[in-house]
Amino acid sequence: MNMEHLANDKAQIGRALEATIHIGLVILLVAACLMILLPFLPLIAWGIIIAIASYPGYRKLQTVLGERGNLAAALWTVLLLAILIVPTFLLMQTLIEGVQGLISHLRDGTLAVPPPPARVETWPVVGPPLKALWSAASANLTDVLRKFTPQIKGVVPGLLSTSAGIGLGVLQFVLAIVLSGFLLAYARGGAQATHSLATRLFGEKGPEFEDLAGSTIRSVTTGILGVALIQSVCAGLGFLVVGLPAAGLWAVVFLLAAVLQIGAVVLVPAVIYVFAIASTTKAVIFLVWCIIVALMDNVLKPLLLGRGVAVPIVVVFLGAIGGFVAMGIIGLFLGAIVLSVGYKVSLAWLQQASQVERPGQQISRQPEAE
Repeated sequence: MNMEHLANDKAQIGRALEATIHIGLVILLVAACLMILLPFLPLIAWGIIIAIASYPGYRKLQTVLGERGNLAAALWTVLLLAILIVPTFLLMQTLIEGVQGLISHLRDGTLAVPPPPARVETWPVVGPPLKALWSAASANLTDVLRKFTPQIKGVVPGLLSTSAGIGLGVLQFVLAIVLSGFLLAYARGGAQATHSLATRLFGEKGPEFEDLAGSTIRSVTTGILGVALIQSVCAGLGFLVVGLPAAGLWAVVFLLAAVLQIGAVVLVPAVIYVFAIASTTKAVIFLVWCIIVALMDNVLKPLLLGRGVAVPIVVVFLGAIGGFVAMGIIGLFLGAIVLSVGYKVSLAWLQQASQVERPGQQISRQPEAE
């Protein structure tokens, strides 16, 4: 018997050691694959997000083209690239022209600041110091710039790094759109792989969580990015009408702030500037327009955010904003997906726990009834 127990123990130890080695090798293989794919993970993630978000539009185009998937994917990719590249090109052209004009004025010594309107001094709190600084810049701009040279030197590196980051971001989006075109062309095979992975991870709940992830991505795209884009277009039109300098740059800054749900903060200095340089009637009209733009998300967001998602709107919203703060733009989607799936898993766990407790409660109450 002792020999049999010893042989069984050795066999169990051998199996445990073999299983440990296999698990270690799998972990090493997964880690090596992640290290190799690490530089491409953001690109792959954005490609998947763009493909899922734009899939309904792609399907409509595919139907119009007689179910020719490859042609529809190619045309859809060209359309998405045009939507990204054309506004970016126009914005860059505006910025380049503005910078060239500024350099030309500096070289010729013709750069000047107009004197402040008299009503600026009557503004509460900020009026007197703003008029003093504005008047000094109007009288001798070079002297004012010399006083703020340390601050300017500190800001320039940040502006350069931000510009480089924006350029890399645009390039990444271009490559991600191209990748999404390939994913849409092979959408059927990708859907089968996704379904298998979801079933493997979540069992019978896999298809439900798979649909939840897709609907959450589309909800965030329309409910947060879509609303922010609509607000930015309306704000940009207002900036152009009132003649705000660098209106394109203002619109981009407002877009980023609107994604963060603080777009109204960007409108405040624009309104102050228009009140300082324009007539009262024009400034009041612009103020009313900015109020409409700022409140627009209160109407659009309930209509677009959470449509088709089997979780409360507040869960998607908190997940998107929290993910953005934690991980950047891609966190808008990852945060919303993770929090939505976590919410559904928590509900399933609570329902299962309540179903387990009910029979025990009924049994414990039977003797008291007797």
